[in-house]
Amino acid sequence: MARAFPLEKLRNFGIVAHVDAGKTTTSERVLFYTGMSHKIGEVHDGATVTDWMEQERERGITITAAAISCNWTKTMEEDRTNKSLMHTFNIIDTPGHIDFTAEVKRSMRVLDGAVVVFDGAAGVEPQTETNWGYADEANVPRICFINKMDKLGADFDASVKSIHERLSPKAVRIQLPIGAEDNMSGVVDLVTMKAYRFGGEMGMTVTEEEIPADLQADAEKWRGELIEKVVEHDDEIMEAYLGGEEPTVEQLKATLRKAVLANEIFPVMTGTALKNIGVQLVLDAVVDYLPSPLDLPPVHGTDPKDEETELERKPTDEEPFCALAFKLQDDKFVGQLAFFRVYSGTVKAGSYILNASTGNKERVGRIVRLMADKREEVDEVYAGEIAAAVGIKEVKTSHTLCAENAPIVLEQITFPEPVVAVRVEPKTKNDQEKMSTALKRLSDEDPTFKVSTDEETLETIIAGMGELHLDIIVDRMKREFGVEANIGQPQVAYRETIQREAEGEEKYVKQSGGRGQYGHVKIRIKPLEALPDDPDYKLPKNVTREDHFEFVNNIKGGVIPQEYIPAVMKGCKEAMERGFVAGYKMEDVSVELYDGSYHDVDSSEIAFKLAGINAFKKAAKLANAVILEPVMKVEVRTPEEYMGDINGNINSKRGMLEGTEEIGGKTIVHAKVPLSEMFGYTNTLRSMTQGRASMTMEFDHYEVVPPNVSQEIKKARGVSEDV
Repeated sequence: MARAFPLEKLRNFGIVAHVDAGKTTTSERVLFYTGMSHKIGEVHDGATVTDWMEQERERGITITAAAISCNWTKTMEEDRTNKSLMHTFNIIDTPGHIDFTAEVKRSMRVLDGAVVVFDGAAGVEPQTETNWGYADEANVPRICFINKMDKLGADFDASVKSIHERLSPKAVRIQLPIGAEDNMSGVVDLVTMKAYRFGGEMGMTVTEEEIPADLQADAEKWRGELIEKVVEHDDEIMEAYLGGEEPTVEQLKATLRKAVLANEIFPVMTGTALKNIGVQLVLDAVVDYLPSPLDLPPVHGTDPKDEETELERKPTDEEPFCALAFKLQDDKFVGQLAFFRVYSGTVKAGSYILNASTGNKERVGRIVRLMADKREEVDEVYAGEIAAAVGIKEVKTSHTLCAENAPIVLEQITFPEPVVAVRVEPKTKNDQEKMSTALKRLSDEDPTFKVSTDEETLETIIAGMGELHLDIIVDRMKREFGVEANIGQPQVAYRETIQREAEGEEKYVKQSGGRGQYGHVKIRIKPLEALPDDPDYKLPKNVTREDHFEFVNNIKGGVIPQEYIPAVMKGCKEAMERGFVAGYKMEDVSVELYDGSYHDVDSSEIAFKLAGINAFKKAAKLANAVILEPVMKVEVRTPEEYMGDINGNINSKRGMLEGTEEIGGKTIVHAKVPLSEMFGYTNTLRSMTQGRASMTMEFDHYEVVPPNVSQEIKKARGVSEDV
């Protein structure tokens, strides 16, 4: 089967934003204008296509990233039925709520571009900053769409200013709104210097006209700024411009595209998706300025047999097949779907591939293209495409799928650690077995959802990114797996660490008739240091580095045989899992094994593992071990008159006020507050402000808890004071 469209006509992009900025409403317009749906679904009616889960429709929020494939021909093309002018879009509509941040992070990894949606009355909000950071990490070119310009308090200039101050000074207006709030009626395009109005059914009819006289001066001013920013990226055009020659529309577009692809300019557009103004021009801008897979550098990976050997794959069908699995989803009709992005080569349904991350050969049963919760079965997918496979058994998020004869491992996606935990128990014996199956499936799908067992009470503990995250998980267990469960109170996911260097020695000796046990280790532990920024830096061969842990093997002259050293490392890691101060997982520790001894007959792996555990405990006792708590970045939007009450309340919660700003007629309070103080804060805020203030929070960092709080935590965990 031949490729249905040329690669340069493909755009893989995401729609990202803070919760309630109008992202799903924008996606619904995209589906309608591209002909993928014949009726626009509204979030407030619970009838959207991309929010297809029951919980999403009930709560009016996006929980899981939805993938959509559709086609688009630019708005002002005379013959919009001409297939040679058509572009193919793979769009991912991502969640805006901080609790589902993993969906954005993994999507950024496989997208080539992003449309970042802003609330015109609120400007930059906390989750927008987080998403922007993920896009920076992944080097993803972006277009900014200032939405909701029909809303009371909408202010285009203030929103652009907040982008400059909180995200990037490289954001440049390429449009201006015609009116605001109730008078919002169209947009001015600063590239073509034309005005556009949207009429007919759902704004389908786009008309081009001259710029209104009262906006002409503004348009000329901002176009001048746009040209100055764009010509910096082309010496020839810049020279002509300095000589008094203005670039043509074609030159301006071509150079602007070059700057956007290099992440040197982020074009700012505007409109209101709810009132059907401006969305089609955003799709035109995706075609004009966001990259096709051909505009990107080859993807890099390593040889699974030799991590030192770097490999690359170019975005062509002729290269060997290489793809990244970025999301798993349980489907009640077909089983597990593995979403993947093809970086090179092609793959056919029914063919065998290699999962380079596990080393296992897998058969791709069926391949489907996605339309949110609907499927279109295809025989083959090509370089640059996004699809889902049915039938791959042992795949996990971040695994590399590739041709058997050309193995490659792509860089893994890293996810934030959970910060909130609850105890969960099945209501009946019948629910017990179903619950373990449900929790395994859900944790396979979501890398920020973790399941563990309390060693003392044998209770099941589930941990996630917030109360809403865990609430949705429990709801899904009930609806999708029929599991009824009792849930405990939310608990903070504390951590432990050490604050200074210390040494520990353990000689584990056991004699009991017959062969004995002997393991002797000397270790040195210290706080883990960050790796150098140098991209060429490579770890020394004797150092093993994992998340929040480092092991340095400094054994000389074989005083401990090589085969026992991994057992010592395993013992140290196990001791860290159990914690030392209050039984919480310990992290950010570097362990150096520098001496010891062994016995020719009695030494064994288990003896060295136990020696490692006990030596670590002794060292931790001397290393000033402390409890760490998650601190949240909190943003409260409130009318001015409640500021005093809110500030006082934040101070009473061990919070640190960091400043305020005004936007959209509201005062925004920025603060950092420990998570343990924030449970139930939304209700407190409502009663303090008669329901007129709103709050968002997201994880910021871990910090050492004060001594009095540490004592309370230890007491609650039943730990004696002398520990």
